[in-house]
This record gives sequence, structure tokens and C-alpha cells, in this order.
Amino acid sequence: MARTEVLARDSRQPGRAEAGAALTLAARMPRLVLEARRVAASLAHGIHGRRRAGPGETFWQFRPFVAGESASRVDWRRSARDDRLYVREREWESPHSLWFWLDRSASMAFRSDLANAPKNERAFVIGLALADTLVEGGERIGLLGLASPSASRRIVERLAETLVAHDGDLDEDLPPAIGIPRQDEAILIGDFLSQPDDIAGRIAAIAARGARGHLLMVVDPVEESFPFEGQAVLHDLEAGLRLRIGDAGSWREAYRERMAAHRAALHAIARRHGWTLTLHHTDRPASEAALRLLTLIAAGRREGA
Repeated sequence: MARTEVLARDSRQPGRAEAGAALTLAARMPRLVLEARRVAASLAHGIHGRRRAGPGETFWQFRPFVAGESASRVDWRRSARDDRLYVREREWESPHSLWFWLDRSASMAFRSDLANAPKNERAFVIGLALADTLVEGGERIGLLGLASPSASRRIVERLAETLVAHDGDLDEDLPPAIGIPRQDEAILIGDFLSQPDDIAGRIAAIAARGARGHLLMVVDPVEESFPFEGQAVLHDLEAGLRLRIGDAGSWREAYRERMAAHRAALHAIARRHGWTLTLHHTDRPASEAALRLLTLIAAGRREGA
């Protein structure tokens, strides 16, 4: 293999110089919210078909009174406005919630010339679009370790505000080790470039009570193909290291083999807990990944019914 050299470690905080403004969300979030709304509008709404009458507190609709029902169910105020009796129905409410985690570590700021967006922007757009669509379908959405579940019609704005408020939490590239209820579901979106054992530990903690979950691995096309030739300097945005390679092309096969092994390890971790793993490349539309996750969520609900 060609000669390599580890250059001096950046004396500043790892990756801050390279990531810089790309990791500041406040200025970019309005644009990302708009893009997420656009993606959400392209997705099929109500994938669970769950809006129906049942126990709950939220008013859903009035319907005509049916002979044989208890008179205590009649809404006398509404019935007084017409010549028939009406029953006030409440919308069926499920205690199930979906917990999102969006990787905001330094490596997620990477964007090559082949990509349509940095990895972190793509993660935010997919996550916010999914949240909007799922709330429209009657779900409650929370941010793991940051925000409790909500079914607010302003869920996109709420999540965006929470992410901006915690914009300083950039060193943690793994989700918090917080277990969620068995009936809930986790959606973890990041590049998952940490050691497989570390990832396995966090997922085991989240799924400790039997909760289902989905991993969405966001990948820049360059990270997939390693198309470099000749001398190159590789930057580790999180460790602050720079590695000079004499012949980058000679690294390609070994790099791809290591990436394939890493993916295989992630698939094994997901299967161990009955979770799914989806790969998304940032040169592809965000709607593809969002629709794939919606399909997996719906399929999981049908299997568990």
C-alpha cells in the first residue's frame, strides 16, 4: 500500500474548523422546514388508516343517533339545532409514539461535489417530513432525549425549534441510551460511522423493553465509492486528524471492503432486535428515503396487528 502520513492534529476542537458554519442550524432551518413540507406533501397521507371513532379526548365528528344506543351518548346541544339526535364521537387515540433521533455530529456536515445536500441537512429534511406525515396520520412524535411526544399540527416547527435550541450538542454521534415503551417505535437517522459495538450498545438500550425501530443510514456518494486518485489528504471532522495518502487509488478496494463489513455489522445489529436498516445516498431525492420508512412502519404495524 502507498506511503501514508498522519499530519498534525488540529489543536482546536475536533472538526470545528472544517464543519464551521455548516453546523449552525438557525440560519438554515427555515429553508429546511420549507423543503420538509414539500417532501411531506409528496408522500401518501394517512398510511395507517387509523382515524376512526374510539376512546380519546379529541372531538372527531357528530353522527346520527342509532336506535338501541344509550341516551347518555346523545349530544343534546347539537341535537337541538336539528330535527334528529346526534352523538358526539371522539377520535381514537393510541398511546403509541414514534421517537426520532437526528445525528448532528461533525461528520454529518460533509458534502461532496456529487451530493445534492450535506448529510445533516438531508437528515433534518427526511426527519421533519416524516414527522409531519405521521402526525397527519394520527401519530405522536418525540425527539429522543430532547422533546416528549406531541401530535401538534405544528410538529415540524416544534421539532425545528428544539433542534436549533440544542445546536451545541455536536460531539455525540450516537443516540442517547434511553429505553422507550414496548409499543413505541424509534427512527434513528445518521451516518452510523461509529464502532459497531458502540452502536449495538445504544440500540440495545433503546430496544430493551421490546420496542421496534428503524435505522436510516445517510451516505454521501463519495463515502460509498472512494473515487480518489493520486495524493490526497483525508480529514476526520470529529477526531481532528488529517491523513496524507501517497496513492489514494491503492486504498479503494480495502476501503470498500471495510465499508461493506461495517454495513453487514449494522444489518446484524438491526436484525437482532427486529429493526430495519435503510441506506440513503445524498444524491437521491429525500422523498425516496421518507417513503421507504413510511412503508416499513406500515408493514411493521400490519405484522404486529
